[in-house]
Amino acid sequence: MLRAMHYSPLVNHLNEAPVSEESSDEDDKECETCRSTGANESSSNSDLSAENTCRLPGISNEDSCEPILSEESKVLLGEQIKQISMHFPPRLTACTWTLEYSTMKHGTSLRTLYRSMQGLDCSTFIVIKDTDGQVFGAFCSSPLRVSDCFYGTGETFLFSFSPELQVFKWTSENSFFVKGNLDSFAFGGGRGIFGLWLDGDLYHGRSHTCDTFNNDILSKTEDFFVHVMEAWALK
Repeated sequence: MLRAMHYSPLVNHLNEAPVSEESSDEDDKECETCRSTGANESSSNSDLSAENTCRLPGISNEDSCEPILSEESKVLLGEQIKQISMHFPPRLTACTWTLEYSTMKHGTSLRTLYRSMQGLDCSTFIVIKDTDGQVFGAFCSSPLRVSDCFYGTGETFLFSFSPELQVFKWTSENSFFVKGNLDSFAFGGGRGIFGLWLDGDLYHGRSHTCDTFNNDILSKTEDFFVHVMEAWALK
């Protein structure tokens, strides 16, 4: 049930400066509140087949807390999906996960990731598996987009399976939730460093302890390289 992507050009952002590790903090000038669309599950197995949904193993169709995936994740196991879903806002506990972007399907390009998010009005979930086998990522209350300043809400969080799940929620120290341009994007900030940062090729990344989430380093080392990355829309 993958949504067709329209590769309309991004405009008015070509002159933006990169979100670099050396950049200074900016005031949080805008926030977005994700509009909850809710999960609209089908009433029969035939309907689910028509929608190409993928239920997690070991859970019956009657379980209202079950996440529903548009297709199998190449990064997360079923048990990991159930664990991380418990930390979503209550309105998203039984939401439908739709795979909008995957480096395995769409290549490694931040511009392509932004294009895949155009037209969405929902929370998003980013999960990365690096070349060391570490799994980590972020939940965002809105789609990723090009921005002049930080955006998002206090629902945003970082996580890591190392190997047990660790979730790093907002500390209220600042509102540096998410920021991105055509060269990189980042989650969390403070004092010129980011909780999770990725370059424009979605290949090289960094993770530091940041004031926004007071997180541990998500990867085994501060610098990491992406093996697989997925971006899911949560509806």
